[in-house]
Amino acid sequence: MAKIIIAGGGMSGMSAAWYIKKLRPDYEVMVLEASETAGGKACTHREEGFLCEKGVNGVLDNKPSTLGLAAELGLSPLRSSDAARKRFIVRKKRLEPLPESPLSFLSSPLLSLPGTLRVIFEAAIPEGDPDIDESLADFARRRLGKEAFQYLIDPMSSGIYAGDPEKLSLRSCFPRIYELEHTYGSLIRAMIKLKRKAASEGKKGPGAGPGGVLTSFRNGMSEMTDCLAEKLGDALRTGNAVKKAARSDKGWVVEMEDGDAIEGTHLVLACPAHAAMDIMKESAPGLSACASEILYPPIAVVCLGFTKQDIRRPLDGFGFLAPGCERRQILGALWDSSIFENRAPDGYHLVRSLVGGARQPGLALMPDDRLIDTVVKECMQLMGLTKSPDFTRIFRWQEAIPQYNVGHMKIMGRLEKELSSLPGLYVRCNWTGGVSLNDCIANSMKTAEDICAGEKA
Repeated sequence: MAKIIIAGGGMSGMSAAWYIKKLRPDYEVMVLEASETAGGKACTHREEGFLCEKGVNGVLDNKPSTLGLAAELGLSPLRSSDAARKRFIVRKKRLEPLPESPLSFLSSPLLSLPGTLRVIFEAAIPEGDPDIDESLADFARRRLGKEAFQYLIDPMSSGIYAGDPEKLSLRSCFPRIYELEHTYGSLIRAMIKLKRKAASEGKKGPGAGPGGVLTSFRNGMSEMTDCLAEKLGDALRTGNAVKKAARSDKGWVVEMEDGDAIEGTHLVLACPAHAAMDIMKESAPGLSACASEILYPPIAVVCLGFTKQDIRRPLDGFGFLAPGCERRQILGALWDSSIFENRAPDGYHLVRSLVGGARQPGLALMPDDRLIDTVVKECMQLMGLTKSPDFTRIFRWQEAIPQYNVGHMKIMGRLEKELSSLPGLYVRCNWTGGVSLNDCIANSMKTAEDICAGEKA
C-alpha cells in the first residue's frame, strides 16, 4: 500500500493530503509540519475585537480551486463588500483611484496626457521576442511607456509579490499577459477581441483590474486551515521538522528533527525552497541547488486599529499601493474593515500595512516602535489619520513571498529534469507553479492525481 509523506503543513501540503485521501482512502498519508500550527501564511489573529490576517486575506473567486475545496469542507465563503472594488494608487502624496474602465482611464489623473497617449499607442508597438525572458519593468516600459509602468504595473508587482519589477520575470509571474502579447500582438487588441468574444457569448469581458471578487470566511482564512487540519486528524503532525530525506528500498525515508525516521513510498516537498534545499542537499544536490536560487524577501504586516472619527478621509475601498517612484516607506495598505465585515469592533477601522519586500527589505526588520511610527506617519500623510491608533500588532515574515525573477523558468526546467530521475518525489509549494492560494491548491490537486494515477490499486 502506498504511504505518502508530505513535508510541509501549509495549504499546499494539507490540500494535497486532502485530495490524496479523497481519491484513495486506502492510502496512508502523513503531513509533517515544522511549526506548532499548520496553515502557513493563511493564518488569522483575533484580539480585542480585531480580526488580523497575518498573511493572505482572501482569494479571488475567478478560479475554482480554493472555494471548491471550501465547499468540500462545508464552509460558507464571505464575499468582499462592493466598496472593495475601488483601489487606489499613491501619486504625489495623493490617493488616486485606479481606473476601472477604458473611459475612466482616459480621464484619470493617475497618468498625464502624454502618459495616457503612450498607453493608447501600445497597439502600434511591435511584438517582443518570445524567447527572451523579459523583466516586468522592461516589458511594461516597452509596451506601455515609462509612466504607465511606474503607476500601473510597478504597484501591481508590489501588491502580489512585494517584488522588484526590474527583476521579476513577466513570463513566470504573469504568463497570461505574455500569452496575450504573443497571441494578439498587442494587449489593447487582445482586450478588444476578448471583450467582443465575451459579448457574443453573453459574458462579461476582461477589465482593467484583477478579475473576480475577493472572498474569505467570516472568521478569517484560518477558518479554512483549521477545518482542514481537523479533517486530516492524525494524518497531520505539527511541531517537528523534517531534517533530511534519502532514498530507500521502499521509496523515501525522512529523518525528523527529534531523531525519528519515517519511511514511505512517496515524498512530497510542500515546504519553502530554503527548507527543501536543506532536506535534499545530501540525497538530491541538484534539486537542492535549484531550491537555493529562490529568493524570499522579508515583509512586516502592521495592523492599526483606530476610531472612525480619527481619520479625515472615508476608507471606501480596498486600499492603496505605493509605486516605487513615490519613495514611500510602506508598500501599501489594505482597508480590511472596509473589505470584509466583522474585521473591527463597531466604530473602528482596521488597516493593515505591508512594509519591506525585495526593494526595501531592511524596513521590515526595524524595531517594533520604529516600524509602527513609520507606518503611522505614512497613514497620517496619505489617509488623514489624525492621532496614534488605539490598537497595533506586528507580524513578521523573515521569508515571505518567493520571487519569480528573470531566469525562474530555467530553474524550473532544471528542477523538472532532476525530479524525472527521482521516482516518487514531488515538489508542491508556492515557489513552483504560482504564488496565489488558488494556484497552490489547484497544483496540489494535480499532484494528488498524479500520485494516485501512478500507483496500482
